[in-house]
Amino acid sequence: MNNQKYYHIITFGCQMNKNDSERMESILRNMGLQNTEDEKKADVIILNSCSVRISAEDRVFGRTRNYNKWKLKDKPDLIVCVTGCMPGRDKGEKMGKKLRGVDLYFPTKQMINLPKWLAEINPEFRREDLEEDYLVLNPVRRNKFQAFVTIQTGCNHFCSYCVVPFSRGLEVNRPLKDIMEEIKDLAKRGYIEITLLGQIVNHYISPDPENFSKENPYKESDFAKLLWEVNEIDGVERIHWTAPHPIFMTDEVIDALTLPKQMNFLHLPVQSGSTKILEKMNRRHTREFFLDIIKKIKEKKPEIAIGTDLIVGFCGESEKDFEETVSLYKECDFDISYPAQYSSRSGTVSAKFFEDDVPKKEKKRRWQIIQNMMKERVYEKNQKYIGKVVNVLVDECKNGWCSGQSKEMKLTRFKGGDELVGKIIPVEVFKAEEWILWARTRQQTND
Repeated sequence: MNNQKYYHIITFGCQMNKNDSERMESILRNMGLQNTEDEKKADVIILNSCSVRISAEDRVFGRTRNYNKWKLKDKPDLIVCVTGCMPGRDKGEKMGKKLRGVDLYFPTKQMINLPKWLAEINPEFRREDLEEDYLVLNPVRRNKFQAFVTIQTGCNHFCSYCVVPFSRGLEVNRPLKDIMEEIKDLAKRGYIEITLLGQIVNHYISPDPENFSKENPYKESDFAKLLWEVNEIDGVERIHWTAPHPIFMTDEVIDALTLPKQMNFLHLPVQSGSTKILEKMNRRHTREFFLDIIKKIKEKKPEIAIGTDLIVGFCGESEKDFEETVSLYKECDFDISYPAQYSSRSGTVSAKFFEDDVPKKEKKRRWQIIQNMMKERVYEKNQKYIGKVVNVLVDECKNGWCSGQSKEMKLTRFKGGDELVGKIIPVEVFKAEEWILWARTRQQTND
């Protein structure tokens, strides 16, 4: 009789959640479980939740309702778990009590208890003892050439709209020694692109600064020092990081953008172009400060592509405030933006003390203005790549077409085969659309 047990993990939200799911996979595999993409085959289903917007939480409620019906009708032994940001911020478990049929409901850092909890529910599961710090777990990587590396969790900044300090706790920085050992091991195993993750990644402060190299040229910023150290690792060819905060884009961090392995892209959230709204958001900087940072970045690295996050319809945002966001967008000339319509999140300062007074229809209108402006500008900016060579890390090939990201984080496609997956290929762009650059390899161009 086959007693093999299977797990299925569904991840919502950011790259850090994806990295957390990779760690949970390592726990489950060490227990003898196997991954299945067919959730109906799974003995354990884990939903790694996001709380940034209410729509993300609604998806978890919807899925758990379906699983509960399934358990009652067809699969009573199914174990359903919800982890991530929802239980992380749900201190009184008000949301958890509404989730029917959920067996385990726990914040991310408690994933180390999974073997014990699963064995308590079903003794057939193999139990093992784990380290207390989940960050020491070795993640299960989904491919063999790109890896997320978490350097920091939590946040101390308490932006008034944000649930992260409540869902992930206060800032905790990983030891430099652990980070470097993880990346060196990845490089030895053939990983060529490393993405460093942190809630405010450029506020990384090393708990063990004595492990920085004496040759390191940076003196003030531990994050800049870390970027230099990673840049020195043989085998690593591309370095990316997300998401920084403007107030920690120091001169050293800006200088580190010029390190040879650094991606030619920076995602720098601003959220609003109005100083009044930025103050209400507790972003700790003004419109002028942000514009000055962008100016410094472009002076240091003129060709860098810059993206941002924006929230429209925040509490008290007037038409004038919104127009200041539009004008800031134009002045910064972003390559891409991720606009969001403000939604109140329980437990945050804005939910407690501010009125969500911008009508939904107006939020949608403002969102659409930003979206249309972005699409138009992205198309215009992409035209400059026609005739230029970009280096693409190929992440997939289907039906004779390869695709991947350039160093500017531009999705690029060209004809090729599976043997190119995981390799960095120089290609010449011949056509540029809003979201895709179409290119040819040098051999195809010569032919």
